Amino acid sequence: MIPLALALSLLSPPPAMPHRIHPEIQQYVDQHVIPAMAAIPAERKESLDLIAAFIRERRDPSATADLTFICTHNSRRSILSQVWAATAACASGLDHVRTFSGGTEATAFNPRAIEALRRAGYYVAVPEDKNPRCTVAISKERATEPCWSKRYDDPANPQRDFCAVMTCSEADKNCPIVFGALDRISLPYRDPKEADGTPEEAARYDERCLQIAAEMWYVMQQSAQ
Repeated sequence: MIPLALALSLLSPPPAMPHRIHPEIQQYVDQHVIPAMAAIPAERKESLDLIAAFIRERRDPSATADLTFICTHNSRRSILSQVWAATAACASGLDHVRTFSGGTEATAFNPRAIEALRRAGYYVAVPEDKNPRCTVAISKERATEPCWSKRYDDPANPQRDFCAVMTCSEADKNCPIVFGALDRISLPYRDPKEADGTPEEAARYDERCLQIAAEMWYVMQQSAQ
């Protein structure tokens, strides 16, 4: 007869094995992201905990936890969320987490958001195109993250059984139902676009990048427990 403790261990998923992210990103995480996690308000954690619960519920070896971050133009907040969620999942060893982004319309990955990622330590390749299919390097242990602007229902995104995370209030209002989603969670971020063309531009993008990084790091830490 198999001891109860051994039987339970056989039913439980193996512990997450973290992966090494690129040193420049890890340095940014250590210096800025981890300290910023302490400032996440309790009301934000309520939504973040819902995302973490979705991820934990889908830790079955045959399942994936697909997160699609949605905002109107899929140019800033949703793509930053996709990248940071992918990075935090990689660092936490949550290999079943897949991250995507989309909008209610397609535009282009905004160059200001790209520069914010670069200042955080990422290498971002940007081909010449009106809507470039960028690649973001996270770790030597995984493929680069593809990032470009598209509708949330684009064929490149999951069509069913995903968690829709609404990263702007406008998309949240205009998409009361996201077809195919198992969960729909509101997590709006203030648009850094408000500072475009002003002396505050870079600081506002860096602020939003850090906020998103800290919240995605919190989500993945909770998910790995």
